[in-house]
Amino acid sequence: MLTRHRIVNVCQAGSVPVIASVFALVLLVTSGRYGYHRDELYFLAAGRRLDWSYPDQPPLSPFLARLMAAVDPDSLCVMRLPAVAAATLVVVCAGLMAGELGGGRGARALAAGAVASSALVMGAGHLLGTTVFDLAAWSLICLLVLKLGRDRRWWLAIGAVVGLGLQNKVLLIVPVGVLAVALALAGQRKLFATRYFGVAVGFALIVWLPYLWWQAGNGWPQWELSRAIAGGSSGTSDTPITFVLLQFGLFGPLLVALWAYGAWRLWNSRWRAFALTYAVLFVVFLATGGKAYYLGGMYPVLLAAGAVGLCRWLGADRKRWAAVVSVIAVNAVMSAVVFLPVLPVASLRDSPVLAINYDAGETIAWPRYVEQIAAARPPGAPILTANYGEAGAIERYGSEYGLTTPHSGHNAYWWWGPPPDNATEVLTVGIDRERLTVICSVVVPAGTLDNGLDIDNDEQGQPMFRCRNPVRPWSQLWPQLRTLG
Repeated sequence: MLTRHRIVNVCQAGSVPVIASVFALVLLVTSGRYGYHRDELYFLAAGRRLDWSYPDQPPLSPFLARLMAAVDPDSLCVMRLPAVAAATLVVVCAGLMAGELGGGRGARALAAGAVASSALVMGAGHLLGTTVFDLAAWSLICLLVLKLGRDRRWWLAIGAVVGLGLQNKVLLIVPVGVLAVALALAGQRKLFATRYFGVAVGFALIVWLPYLWWQAGNGWPQWELSRAIAGGSSGTSDTPITFVLLQFGLFGPLLVALWAYGAWRLWNSRWRAFALTYAVLFVVFLATGGKAYYLGGMYPVLLAAGAVGLCRWLGADRKRWAAVVSVIAVNAVMSAVVFLPVLPVASLRDSPVLAINYDAGETIAWPRYVEQIAAARPPGAPILTANYGEAGAIERYGSEYGLTTPHSGHNAYWWWGPPPDNATEVLTVGIDRERLTVICSVVVPAGTLDNGLDIDNDEQGQPMFRCRNPVRPWSQLWPQLRTLG
């Protein structure tokens, strides 16, 4: 058992790389448990159809999914390696930001440890998705902005990160724009008085240009999707009340005091622009129906600032250090149990995990669902699904059963086309009977999906139907089957 003296030494002498390495190891060890997330299955499908953009996202995540599948198409661990690397980068950036804000080794370790213990960074780092790369991009941008105080040439790196980040998630343009305005309003206008700033803006636009070109040529479909998500069409959409409440849980409730203290310290420093950015983004995302985790990229810099001040108060007091390290350790354990696949799958139903972590349920039983779909499918019939998760699962596991490429009206799948017009019978998955009665003359039940674990995820209990004799050719019906979210 660690003594208080040893605990203090671990935190004060422990380096950021050691903390980041332990964090990465935890993610790697758990990366193969449960199964693919619905979004990961979708990214694999999109990666098979690489393009400069998609109607609902830029191309970075699908590209990485395809790259990892080329290394090992059957390994979930390999697929998630980029996510592990991105989450670890967030941890490293937190430690480095504490150093830029005047903290020593203890403050850097404290900041890195706090971020490594957080629910959002653990959960996002477990899945290949846009969230973890957005967190990494924003953390790196915040670090590089802090470095601008000494060398304006860091603008070039900022331009590269912004451009690449926008190829992952367009939402990054909002915090980048708000931070730029906040820097100007907070007395940091001199940071922009350099040719490197103009070069950085130009470089970011060049990297982002292929996405813009594709969207412009296809009627800007992602903006339509953004409005749909703001209206609550996504499975993780938040109400204004939940948006506010979840801010206290994104990095763990035990760290709220630390990041709040960090925001106060930043406000009373030369870098008050970060505190102002946090406040503005909070209002913007709350007012526009944003998801709670949209604000997640701000917390590493707030925690880094808080760690610097807290470390000075701790001094060499071993009891205080022991208490702080214990709080971070408890926060890490809580985050891991809820946001990493630590519990056995069979235990999820009776645990509070699914009520807190929606994404955990979306990694369950995809092979079993595909087996049931294959059993219900009439010989040779195309398959039409309600969402991209079901369609992506069929693409991933369906070859074992001789299933053809599925169709769906959901997001990019709609763009990839309808069933053939000569198809007189289609197996539908997850689509309500009422909706099918206006599409087909005959609708026959074909069973329901059952994960066999009594876990209430999005697919559990979804109906399957044989949809016969479409009222019009599928190419004509296709526009009314489009869904966004």
